Amino acid sequence: MKHILTLVALVLLSVTTYAHTLNGDPPVKSMKNNVVKHIVLFKFKPETTPEKVKEIVAAFEALPSKIKEIKGFEWGTNNSPENHAHGLTHAFILTFDSEKDRDAYLPHPAHKEFGKVVGPWISELTVVDFTNQAK
Repeated sequence: MKHILTLVALVLLSVTTYAHTLNGDPPVKSMKNNVVKHIVLFKFKPETTPEKVKEIVAAFEALPSKIKEIKGFEWGTNNSPENHAHGLTHAFILTFDSEKDRDAYLPHPAHKEFGKVVGPWISELTVVDFTNQAK
């Protein structure tokens, strides 16, 4: 199951990249090498209201203004027609210049505080990090 969730995360990233290419954006290979992509996928508990989801997303969106190591932040909701999301509805991609920066983010007080906000409402959480290897 975890392997499938990891695959879903990578597929979401690939689909996003493909969509950018279709829109005339630069191809993936033009992305800066060696940046760290931190992919976070949420499945909310059934009792999580739409208002609570908005509050959680807003709290996540606020992190780049509180944590200088975050160099990029993207998010969206699942719209894949493949039906392999296993209930994961929200995807977030944070970009860091290095593993050192990502490692500084993880214990940061603002990140820990966000964990307290989101934790009670999450039934599944998947996190995949990778260092861009594109040439």
